[in-house]
Amino acid sequence: MTRKIQIFDTTLRDGEQSPGASMNTEEKLVVARQLLRLNVDVIEAGFPISSPGDFESVRRIAELAGDQATVCALTRAVEKDIDSAADALKYCKRPRIHTGIGVSPSHLQDKLRISEEECLKRTAHCVSYAKQYVEDVQFYAEDAGRSDYDFLVRVIQTAIDNGATVVNIPDTTGYSLPEEFGRRIKYLMDNVDGIENVTVAVHCHNDLGMATALAMEGVKNGATQIECTINGLGERAGNTAMEEVVMAIKMHEQELDAHTDVNTREFLKASRLVSSITGMSVQANKAIVGANAFAHSSGIHQDGVLKKRDTYEIIDPADVGAGQSQIVLTARSGHAALKHRLEELGYDLEGEALDQVYGAFLDLADKKKEVYDEDLESLVNERDRNENAIYVLEGVQISCGFPLTPTATVTLRNQADQVVTACEFGTGPIDAMCKAIDKIVQVDNDLTEFAVQSVTRGIDALGEVTIRVTDPEGAIYTGRGSDGDIVVSSTKAYLNALNRLLNDKKEHRK
Repeated sequence: MTRKIQIFDTTLRDGEQSPGASMNTEEKLVVARQLLRLNVDVIEAGFPISSPGDFESVRRIAELAGDQATVCALTRAVEKDIDSAADALKYCKRPRIHTGIGVSPSHLQDKLRISEEECLKRTAHCVSYAKQYVEDVQFYAEDAGRSDYDFLVRVIQTAIDNGATVVNIPDTTGYSLPEEFGRRIKYLMDNVDGIENVTVAVHCHNDLGMATALAMEGVKNGATQIECTINGLGERAGNTAMEEVVMAIKMHEQELDAHTDVNTREFLKASRLVSSITGMSVQANKAIVGANAFAHSSGIHQDGVLKKRDTYEIIDPADVGAGQSQIVLTARSGHAALKHRLEELGYDLEGEALDQVYGAFLDLADKKKEVYDEDLESLVNERDRNENAIYVLEGVQISCGFPLTPTATVTLRNQADQVVTACEFGTGPIDAMCKAIDKIVQVDNDLTEFAVQSVTRGIDALGEVTIRVTDPEGAIYTGRGSDGDIVVSSTKAYLNALNRLLNDKKEHRK
């Protein structure tokens, strides 16, 4: 059986300290419920002495969690902090007090202005004092990543000797290199008596973009608890992202000899919930939960993923609640991706038909960042509309605007492969276009309806125009056309309606 790595979530404490990410009690309770669905081992619910709101949050989350998860409250190495934490956790079924002190030269000399001996004395007192209230006491050695190795051993030894059940080794400033941080954890494992009988935790920050790597090195060298947050939220550049370390452990369970009990299928839901409540957006290329985490736009990648998912994906998107891989259609997409998406939409195109739609797709993709399903349906429908057409649009050019007179030049190709161009004026660009087409087609009709709607989202969306014309006998013919240019869409729609009219007359003459 592999080692169980406990997941200690501090989204509601360290995560909330991220500027602009503060949450009220009700919002914290919503997040806490999601953390319980994730099945995390420990929820650090807040810092009770800091405010009445934090105190209330810890108290209510402790009630909410029941015996499903340990609820932890943070304190400084100060008696009144510990008293407040104990009071907030009074009715908690699995309470933990998290107390500690700075241990690096910077913290001792510049922040606390105390000696190493005084630090050891305060360590012993805060742990033993918290132990009066709860059995489960976690000690943090703040800024351990920049501390002296041998002094850190003395601090951790003191904490354990006074009853600490968990010792937390934070890289508070994200300063360490992963390999060096791993050596630090191993040094403690080799030199602190009784450390094998307690939980060794790592709490890493992302100041150099290495929080996940630091935490993983901690696990490789003996740590059995990772402190982390949803989306990597936290002070400055953030904390270790829970979704990243949990999935890294899952992907490398055998070589790490480790596992977690987290319900990974709740990750995407948790990410979106925290992002929504805090207003902290998740970058698109964020590992595991970013919008692009399982999206493929390169034709080579798309072809590989469609043949076998794990050619370019090491994680099944469903395992983190992301549904399925996304084949994002862009100008870099190939025939395979387009054919796959068309088949999903119910279109079975092969050979020349597929090539025609692919050519139209590339023309559109060059104008848009992404081509959506509605765009594809429109392209296929546009191709179908041109089959059996008596006149096909070769080009349309419009001049209009104040004080210009609206002018349209239209070029059509007929079934005899003759190309005809006409130019006309009108009261507006659409009127001028219709008159130019009428000059070539020469069929009596009355335009009775004109409607425009966006096919897809965004400012670069295709516009689809629906036009209805009535012939002298009162028969109504509907035409549709789509394009990124509304005038071109209108031209295609009007011509489609006239082609239907002409084909109908042709059938009646037979």
